Amino acid sequence: MGEIRFGGRVAIVTGAGTGLGRSHALGLAERGAKVVVNDLGVSRDGSGASSEAAEAVVDEIRAMGGTAMAHGTDVSDEAGVKDMVAQAMDAWGRIDIVVNNAGILRDKTFAKMEMADFRKVVDVHLIGSANVAHACWPIMREQKYGRIVLTSSASGLYGNFGQSNYGAAKAAMMGLMNVLHLEGARDNIRVNTLAPTAATRMTEDLLPAEAQALLAPETITPGLLYLVSEDGPSRVILGAGAGSFSQTQVYESTGITLMDEDNTPEAVAAQFDQITDPAGHVEMTDAFSQTRKYALNAAKARGLKLEW
Repeated sequence: MGEIRFGGRVAIVTGAGTGLGRSHALGLAERGAKVVVNDLGVSRDGSGASSEAAEAVVDEIRAMGGTAMAHGTDVSDEAGVKDMVAQAMDAWGRIDIVVNNAGILRDKTFAKMEMADFRKVVDVHLIGSANVAHACWPIMREQKYGRIVLTSSASGLYGNFGQSNYGAAKAAMMGLMNVLHLEGARDNIRVNTLAPTAATRMTEDLLPAEAQALLAPETITPGLLYLVSEDGPSRVILGAGAGSFSQTQVYESTGITLMDEDNTPEAVAAQFDQITDPAGHVEMTDAFSQTRKYALNAAKARGLKLEW
């Protein structure tokens, strides 16, 4: 594979004033992309606002000879997102890459969490990602090219104590990716999910100093740059951290089929080990893959021939 470049491409990177977003924006610009540096400039919990961080990254990009603009909208504000996209189109006439990275934390155990804090975290991570992707979607469809990355987390994929709001929002990225991958395929829109572990202000209280030194955001950005490249994949959850990269996949076990009077909760309990046996598990490519599997299993158990 040749060198990955982004000459002539326009990218929007949200939450790009610090940490991972900053690293992604600099990486794209270094390889030729024009970059919209989006950052509201809030604190870790989403309070306050300042344009300084975004403007500082724009200055860094321009100092290296690149092209960039800053935009300070809250990604959960649909009108603000539309304004950001309009400004990018007015300036550069296209949008090729969207990196949804903006996020906040409001950690607390579920029992103690206010629902307003649950809702705000979901609004920023999930609704914010959907807002930006939705505003860019018709542009990408018309130009028959688009690369979108959603940012998940091990907290969403595997769980983390005290992060029910963040974990729920981050798990939702997989569902959004799966559908956008299917809907975008005919227009050459590829959609992936990055699940990073990095030393940023979001994790500074959670990681020992030795780990923070290894988990620099710059160790993750190469994976992001591949995901948004012209020959990048689609529908991949890429785990990344400290230069390590891996794929997270969801599989379904072979399972069992219970018929008629044998289909009881007691039978499910008695055969639960077989239901959960990972041997022969397969990846489902869409929702109807599972529907088809179950219908064919039931037909086979009854000696019926089902064409599907």
